Amino acid sequence: MGYREMDGVGFSLAIGALKALAFVYDVLTFPVYIILQRPWRLRQLSRRLKGVIVDIEKEPSKDFVIDMKETSDISKSVSQKPSKKYKAKQIDEDTKSVTYRSTVKPKDHHVTIIREKIDTMAKMFEYCSKTYSNRRCLGTREILAEEDELQPNGRVFKKFVMGDYRWKSFSEVNILATNFGKGLCELGNEPGKNVAIFAETRAEWMIAAHGIFKQKIPLVTIYATLGDEAIAHAINETEVNTIITSFDLLPKFKKILHMTPRVQTLIYMEDQLKNLETAEGYKDGVAILKFQDVLEKGSASNIQLVPPKPDDIAIIMYTSGSTGVPKGVVLLQKNLIATLKGFCDSTPIYDNDVMMGFLPLAHVFELLVESVCQFAGVPIGYSGALTMTDSSSKIKKGTKGDATVLRPTVITCVPLILDRISKTIQEKLSNSSNLKKIIFKFAYEYKTTWKKRGYKTPLIDKIVFKPISKIVGGNMRLMISGGAPLSAETHEQIGTCMCVVIIQGYGLTETTSCACVQDLYDMSFGRVGATCTVCDIKLINWEEGNYRVTDKPFPRGEIVIGGENISAGYYKLPEKSKEDFFEQDGTRWFRTGDIGEIHEDGVLKIIDRKKDLVKLQAGEYVSLGKVEAEMKTCPLVDNICVYGESSKDYCVALVVPNQHQLKDLAAKKGISEKSFEELCKDETLERAVVQELAEHGKRNKLAKFEIPAAVKLVTEVWSPDMGLVTAAFKLKRKDIQERYKHEINRMYAS
Repeated sequence: MGYREMDGVGFSLAIGALKALAFVYDVLTFPVYIILQRPWRLRQLSRRLKGVIVDIEKEPSKDFVIDMKETSDISKSVSQKPSKKYKAKQIDEDTKSVTYRSTVKPKDHHVTIIREKIDTMAKMFEYCSKTYSNRRCLGTREILAEEDELQPNGRVFKKFVMGDYRWKSFSEVNILATNFGKGLCELGNEPGKNVAIFAETRAEWMIAAHGIFKQKIPLVTIYATLGDEAIAHAINETEVNTIITSFDLLPKFKKILHMTPRVQTLIYMEDQLKNLETAEGYKDGVAILKFQDVLEKGSASNIQLVPPKPDDIAIIMYTSGSTGVPKGVVLLQKNLIATLKGFCDSTPIYDNDVMMGFLPLAHVFELLVESVCQFAGVPIGYSGALTMTDSSSKIKKGTKGDATVLRPTVITCVPLILDRISKTIQEKLSNSSNLKKIIFKFAYEYKTTWKKRGYKTPLIDKIVFKPISKIVGGNMRLMISGGAPLSAETHEQIGTCMCVVIIQGYGLTETTSCACVQDLYDMSFGRVGATCTVCDIKLINWEEGNYRVTDKPFPRGEIVIGGENISAGYYKLPEKSKEDFFEQDGTRWFRTGDIGEIHEDGVLKIIDRKKDLVKLQAGEYVSLGKVEAEMKTCPLVDNICVYGESSKDYCVALVVPNQHQLKDLAAKKGISEKSFEELCKDETLERAVVQELAEHGKRNKLAKFEIPAAVKLVTEVWSPDMGLVTAAFKLKRKDIQERYKHEINRMYAS
């Protein structure tokens, strides 16, 4: 759990007393719980078959015929239990690949999409507007003022005085989107002509996107955290004349406009407190308009809507560029609708839910999850890192953060954020009294024990864990994690301590974020779920990495995804598109480069990535991503990049240490009166960190050659602004290795 172990007679007596009390409580309440909770049902749902083999491809030299009639309609032929014909499929020594499909039947919203003939995002939101006309749709928290707040150290910080959320109904959002789309056309943006959004997640982002969808205009999305060169590359490659940005990001264009000669118009989403005083410093000849100006142009326009067709381009979505220059992924209208159907089947959303919009809408994962909420009539309130919680940096002391005011039930997140929440909980626990530590340790072990048996623990939740859940409003029931693998340890910790269900999904921009979503009732950790209802997953042998579908106990191989959710390819990169995408038997497929294994219940686990695999001098393969995922759960580590040199027989690591934990370790080693920067340069402390990582690695069953033999402690916190991690906080290995190449050489030299 990460808490410090406590010993002594007092500790043993306290735990013994709590166990005795719990035993009496369990005896008295067990009959009630077993009747009300019916835990056997949860255990059955957790173990049920979620995916089945529908195709086996043999090596060409062997004679093998597959009867594909049995795969024509999986929803009809597969129920909760597999039929004998699926069990009969054999994975023999000459098997080249196996293909899996979901056993889940289409849910109500999926059926509605088909029944209502919704095949574009324009039709989707028209349906929402008619069905949920007066319901709350998009919410923005009002900022009343910005005040100076004196800190105990004498410094003065700017803090917001904030009001309530202000909501727009579905019908209001639909009218605004229609007007915005018409306004763009009035500015000369004809259907088929690309328009870019470069802005943080907020209500105006979604309004602009739906306005663009309505006019058959391809939307170019660019992460707000990309560097200037990457932003200019995306703008120039897509030949956009109009860019939609925000007041906060507008100053970046004083430089970028000189790198983007085609841009003629900048539209900015207004700030609640500040106004643009002057256009001085911006390139001459570029019109700078308010978001409201475009809405007004559209409301007075007689231009007719030009609705898109399913095969029209909806989005050219630029990736975060973890392996080089960002690529534009072409997503068609039918790709978005396919994922919408798949997510509706996978993600349980209810009428009384409230979603907090937080992750970048430029990421297809966030865009599609929010679209699921819209299709279900669920309101979305927007927030940001500076105002989310009561302790966020822009929240005035004594006032409430966005989560406390909104009280959301659903949120999307990335593993890095969950890792930070987990470490925050551990730090607070380590600084608490011995009594609190004893109670927490007992409660945590008690709850996890009963959860594995299928039971809920309402009394423990209310007494011990409810205060922790108030970090995100106290009403959260579902967290959806994506963007990177979530460690099993963090998954269990956050789910237990915050009293929420966490489901993680797997997908890529190239698959419109859709591939797998973990089942709501799955009680396991470290797996990403079975394939979604709208696509198939194929495992293909990767001989170089020694991964084969004939491996025991589970088939392993490169993950290839096929279905209507697969992108049309990379924008203006035909050779790269041909390399990564292919057509087979009428289905479009994408080679992910990820390595997975599929368990006997049809659930996928990501175990490696081609680009992360390094072969050491002695011939051992090291999965850098796997090692990093395990090491990030160490309390000492805030972030880590592992590096392996093929001419060496060991790995090294660049570590961004947790300041509090590093100072504690230094104190144990007798190192005091040094700043954080000085501690990071201390060779004795470096060796101590290596030892801590080695012990942590052994506990997490890493092999000796996988554990870094040397480390460099880095004082910089890697952020997207530095260009060392992507907007989804994935490591940009090449950039990190280039920045710290001297440190890497030093580690190997020593």
